[in-house]
Amino acid sequence: MDLDLRKVRYFVAVAELLHFGRAAERLHIAQPVLSRQIRALEKDLGAELFVRDSHGVSLTDAGRRLLDEGRALLASADGTRRRVLRAARGPRRLLVGFRAGVVVTPALRAFAAAHPDVEGNARRIEWDDQERLILDGTVDVAYVRRPVHEDGLELRLLYGEPRVAMLPEGHRLAGKSELTLADLDGETWLRYSDPRPGDLPIRTIEEKFECVAAGTGVTLVPRSVALQYSRPDISYVPVVDAAPDEVLLAWAAGRRSPLITAFAEAAAAVGPPEGPGCPGPG
Repeated sequence: MDLDLRKVRYFVAVAELLHFGRAAERLHIAQPVLSRQIRALEKDLGAELFVRDSHGVSLTDAGRRLLDEGRALLASADGTRRRVLRAARGPRRLLVGFRAGVVVTPALRAFAAAHPDVEGNARRIEWDDQERLILDGTVDVAYVRRPVHEDGLELRLLYGEPRVAMLPEGHRLAGKSELTLADLDGETWLRYSDPRPGDLPIRTIEEKFECVAAGTGVTLVPRSVALQYSRPDISYVPVVDAAPDEVLLAWAAGRRSPLITAFAEAAAAVGPPEGPGCPGPG
């Protein structure tokens, strides 16, 4: 039996909110209709997806698996829809995502020289949406940094670069020529993907600046970020034994696009950024 994407979309809403009433409001449907659709999906799959009791709603093991795979499935379907509409609306376009610190212009110029009939543009992405924006077709290809959830993606390592400590002005280690990770023992580290209760999620380099400058904590950033972004109340110090930051090119797995192939070749040929203090290939 084919998997009904509409039912999967309904399931994901309930699984994310763990509340049938709020999920129905999000989906703009009646709650009884939503409940029937979820029961029908469970019957289609032959698996119970939710535990329903007096304490509320929780996911079963099968439900947790479907939530992980269902999100990717819906993103892939949305991406297909966007790409088909884009092709129907005429001229060819390539939208390239990039993370802070990554210089996209040389690769875009090389690509444009070989494909003058294609409109190439760049869009900045963040650590918490880099995979989604590729899978749902918002961007065609993207420069991403690890960690990366690899499911549904093709990845090509472009280069690695050293990392530096981002410290507030006046910090005991600010102004040092270099550090080791041991020098940073005892420091409070900014948290990103696994914040503690009450922590605000940190998404952008600008938010990192504010947190570090305020003395909330310290963090490591790629050296290219230190080269592109400076503030008088922030100090950068190389950390010689930190694992290199990896920059990869990513696109949706299984997508056969000559434009993506051509851009990947251009990005690999351009290589890492050049300039004072910039890293070489990893």
